Amino acid sequence: MSTLEDLTRDYRVAFLHYLPRHEEAALARGYELGRSAVAQGLSVLELARVHHEVFLEVLRGTPPEDLPAVATAASEFFLEVLAPFDMAHRGFLDGRAAPADAPGPRTGSRGRAPRPRAAGRTAGRPGD
Repeated sequence: MSTLEDLTRDYRVAFLHYLPRHEEAALARGYELGRSAVAQGLSVLELARVHHEVFLEVLRGTPPEDLPAVATAASEFFLEVLAPFDMAHRGFLDGRAAPADAPGPRTGSRGRAPRPRAAGRTAGRPGD
């Protein structure tokens, strides 16, 4: 069995466990699935495809009056699964933003964080 097939199976089990009661333990399992996917080098797009496949399976058997609740639960669960990807992405961006040996946030020449430039302004003009 492939990694993606394993993920799909495990995602289905965890999501179906989450649906009836919205328990924290099932959300924690979703988070762990996301961590595992990051560790295995799966992409966010692959994870989105797995979510979509499982979600469609669930929708096929859902009565119309339950659709809003199921859609909300699917969103909550998917966001939890995506959280490790978000943290890894932010960690990557933070690592690129400042040199490793620079303590604290970058500051401007006056010891405070630089302000974003207004649209159309260029360096060297008065008021910079």
